Amino acid sequence: MNTLLLLLLDSRAPAGAHNHSGGMEAAVSTGLVSGLADLEDFCRARLRTSARVAAAFAAAACHVHHGPAGELDHAALWALLDAEFDARTPSEATRAASRQLGSGLRRLLRSMRPDADLVTPWARCGAPAPHHPLVLGAGVALAGGTPVLSARAAALAACSGPASAAVRLLGLDPFAVQGLLARLAPDIDRCALSAALSAAQPPQLLPCDGTPAFDLLADFHLTAEVRLFAS
Repeated sequence: MNTLLLLLLDSRAPAGAHNHSGGMEAAVSTGLVSGLADLEDFCRARLRTSARVAAAFAAAACHVHHGPAGELDHAALWALLDAEFDARTPSEATRAASRQLGSGLRRLLRSMRPDADLVTPWARCGAPAPHHPLVLGAGVALAGGTPVLSARAAALAACSGPASAAVRLLGLDPFAVQGLLARLAPDIDRCALSAALSAAQPPQLLPCDGTPAFDLLADFHLTAEVRLFAS
């Protein structure tokens, strides 16, 4: 793994994730998560659903960036990936957060690889901003990574983001939370490997697992009078 890839996947990278809780703030405010055990249940639920979708789309974006376009040109493939991920994200708040995170990650990639074309695919497909899993997959590809690694990065982020937020929101022991993530590592790997198997499939056939409760939490978060996180 080269240094560029390590910098891209470093949780301290200034890509905007520190402003987003991945639904954790709403889960805490509604009482769904109040301690370490609840946090683990929350992460496991994400790994079975939305994390698998994000991992599959990150892997697909990496595959598109690496491989030939086939029957469709790359702009059309990016547009299709964007539309299909949008369709799998029913919550308007979650869609907005994904595009905010995607824009932040794209800005980070621009600073790391000024020579890379990270504007054209989304400009051509007419998307207001890129979804985070698509930028993540393209960024891993630019850094020499594989679709499996892209999927693993997306699956890990789906757990590490909320876990980090839970430390701030609930005052949890950060060492205990890190131990929790270590226990989840086999499940994160399984989620990523399962998702990456679909990387070469047409975007319409990528996983579409959903979690209505998480979607409702995301929209509920917008109504909160006091918010520490953007999402």
